[in-house]
Amino acid sequence: MPRGIPNAKRDDTGFKYTTFHVPLIPNPKHISSTYLKSETHSLWYRKSQAKGKGPETVEEGPSSGRRGSQVIVIHPGSRFLHIGRASDVSPFIVPSVVARKDTSASFQPSRRNCIIRPGEKSERDTGATFEPPQNGDEYDVVPASNDSFDTKLAIITVSLRDRMRFYKLRVTPNAAAIASTFNEQFNPEIITSDPKEIDRQDPRAQDAVLTGDAALRIGDPISSGYAVRWPIYGSNFNTRDYNSVQLVLSDLEVLIEDALRERFGITRESFKNYSVVFVIPDFYDRAYVREFTNLLLVTMGFKQLCAQQESLAATYGAGISNACVVDIGSKVTTIACVDEGLILPETRLSLNMGGDDITEFLYVLLQRIKFPYRTADLSRSYDWAVMEDLKSRLCTLAESDVALNLYDFIVRRPDAPTEKYGLRAYDEVILAPMCLFEPRVIDFDRKCKGLRPLSSDVTEEIIAHQTDAKTKAMIISTQHLMPGVVLEPQPVSALPPPEETTMQSPPPKETDPNAMAVDAPETSRGPQNQGPIEVIDVDEERPPTLDFSQAPPLRPLPVEVSQREIDIPYEASKLPLDVAIFNSARAAGGDDKIRKYLQAVLVIGGTGLIPGMAHALESRLQAIATPLVPNMEKVQIIPPPKDVDPRVLSWKGASVLGKMESVSELWISPSDWDLFGMRALKERCYYL
Repeated sequence: MPRGIPNAKRDDTGFKYTTFHVPLIPNPKHISSTYLKSETHSLWYRKSQAKGKGPETVEEGPSSGRRGSQVIVIHPGSRFLHIGRASDVSPFIVPSVVARKDTSASFQPSRRNCIIRPGEKSERDTGATFEPPQNGDEYDVVPASNDSFDTKLAIITVSLRDRMRFYKLRVTPNAAAIASTFNEQFNPEIITSDPKEIDRQDPRAQDAVLTGDAALRIGDPISSGYAVRWPIYGSNFNTRDYNSVQLVLSDLEVLIEDALRERFGITRESFKNYSVVFVIPDFYDRAYVREFTNLLLVTMGFKQLCAQQESLAATYGAGISNACVVDIGSKVTTIACVDEGLILPETRLSLNMGGDDITEFLYVLLQRIKFPYRTADLSRSYDWAVMEDLKSRLCTLAESDVALNLYDFIVRRPDAPTEKYGLRAYDEVILAPMCLFEPRVIDFDRKCKGLRPLSSDVTEEIIAHQTDAKTKAMIISTQHLMPGVVLEPQPVSALPPPEETTMQSPPPKETDPNAMAVDAPETSRGPQNQGPIEVIDVDEERPPTLDFSQAPPLRPLPVEVSQREIDIPYEASKLPLDVAIFNSARAAGGDDKIRKYLQAVLVIGGTGLIPGMAHALESRLQAIATPLVPNMEKVQIIPPPKDVDPRVLSWKGASVLGKMESVSELWISPSDWDLFGMRALKERCYYL
C-alpha cells in the first residue's frame, strides 16, 4: 500500500464500511502535459513542416526595400477604393466604378432619389403636421405649404433657429426670396480656355471594360453602349444592380487588377509574391467576407491574406487604444466601440445614411431657391461631380457661417463649352448636413428597395452568434417598439426615474410621431422604469457646449406600429447620428463605459471634414448624456492625427498592421483557405 494512506478500519465482523476504493492522488507530472497547447501540435505547423518550412510569414527579399513594400492594403468602399503598399504614406484612391460594353445597351442603373422631395410621400409617412409659432419672433419658421417635405423641412429649420437663438445669431429676413431672385436672373459665363477641361472617353476607341476615372469620363453611357455599375453598396455587395455575386466579383477583380497595374506596376503574374491586408466592415456579412477572401486568395492568387475591421484599423491609424469610432461613409454610417485592440461586438451600429444623402438633400434645397444650373441631373456623373464639389466647399455645421453669401461653381459637360455659374444661398448650406441629425427627410424604404441578401449558408462549422444579425446597441435603439423586452439590469444609480428627467419640448418637435427614442437603461427597480425617456430641452443658462435645444425629439412610435414584429437592424438604421452614438456607448456597459467612450469619439470618413462637425456632435451628445449619465463631463471628439486625412485613416491603420512583426500570426495562405475555409479566419482573427 502506498505510503501515507492508512489502513481501512474494520469492524468485528471483518467487513469494510464501504466497497468504494479511494483513488490515489494524481501525479503532478501528468497534469502539466502540453498536448495541444503548443504551436507544434497544431495542424498548421504539421502541414508547414510537411512542406519543409515553419509557419508562413512575410518573406521580404533584398529587393523588397522598405518594410511593408510586399504587403498590399485594400480597403473597398461604396464610392472609392483605397489601395496601396503598406510602406506608402497614403493610398491610391480610385472610384469604385466599372463600365462594361453592353451589347443590348438596355441596362443603365439610375441613381435612386432617397430624399423625400416636394410633392412626394414616403411609404410610411404618417402625415405629421406642423404648428407654426404665433409670437412674431424673427426665429419663427412657417412652412411653405402643407406638403410633407415642407413640413419636415420646417421642423429641421426650427432646430437650426433654436441653436441660432441660443448663440444670439441674427436671422436674415427674406433670405430665400433674395437668393431666389439672384439665382433666377443669373446667366452663366462661358470659359473659352479651360485649363482643367476633362478629356472625355471616345467610346469607339476604348476596350470593353473601363474602370475608375476612365469609366466616369464617359459622357453618355447609354448612347455609348456602356453599363456603368458600382460593385460595392454600403458594407456589402451591390445586389441591386447585379444579378449574381459572380458578376460583382468579376468587376472587383478588374478594378483591383487595373489599379495595381496602372499605379504600382504590379502585374497579375507577380500577385503570388504579395500579401494582402483586407479591411472589412465592422458589421460584416459572412458571405461578403468569404466571397471577397476567395477572390483575393484563389482567383487572383495573392500569397496570403489578413482581414481586419475598419474601426480597429482606424484606432491603429490614430494611435489610440480606446475610442468610439464613427465612420460616416457615402452610403452608410457605422459606429463601434474599440476597447484595448478589440471591437466590442455588442456596440456595433449601422445607419443607412451617409454623405450621398447630404449631396442629394443639398440639390433639393438649391432647387427651391432657383438653382441657376437648371438642367442638372444627379443621374449623370458630371452633374453629380458638380454637386459633390459644392458640398465640399459650401456645407458647414457651424451656425456662425450661415449668411447670404455668393458662391461660384464650374460645369464641364461633354460636347459643350465650360460654364461658370454664380449662386447665392443662405441656410441651405447647413440644413443639408443636418439631415444626419434629423433623418426624417430620408426615405429609408426606397433606399432598401431592390437590395437582396447574400446566401446565408456560410456556417462551415462556425457557431452563429446573435450579434451576427443584431447587436445590443440595435436592441436598445428599438426597445420602444418592443414592449416586454427586458435587457440585463443596470445599477440603480444609472438613471433617476423617467418622470424626473422628462423635460418640456417645443410644440413643433412634439408633432412628429416618427421620431426615434433614446430608451433609458433598465434599472433594478422593476418594469415600471423601462419606458422611453424624453430628453429634449434645457434652460438657456447652460454654456454653449451643453446646448439641450438640439436633442432630438424622443417619442415612441404609435401603438399599432409597436405591436407588430419589427426588423431590428432596419429600424435601428434610421436613428439620428447623435442618438446612435450614445446608444452604442450604452451597449458597452455601465456609466463608466459611457463616460469613457463619449470622451473619446473618433470621427472618420469624408463627411467628417465638414466644418463644425466636431462641435455639432459634442453639443448634441452633451445634451443627451448630461441628464442620463451621472458625473458626465465634457464630451470630446478626438481629431485625427496631424496631416492625416480622416478619409484614409482606416487604410493608414491597416498599413501599420501590415508592417508589424505580430502580423505573421494572422496570415492565411491559399492552402489554409482551401483546407479550412472560413474556419481559417476564425482561428486567425478574433471577430468570427
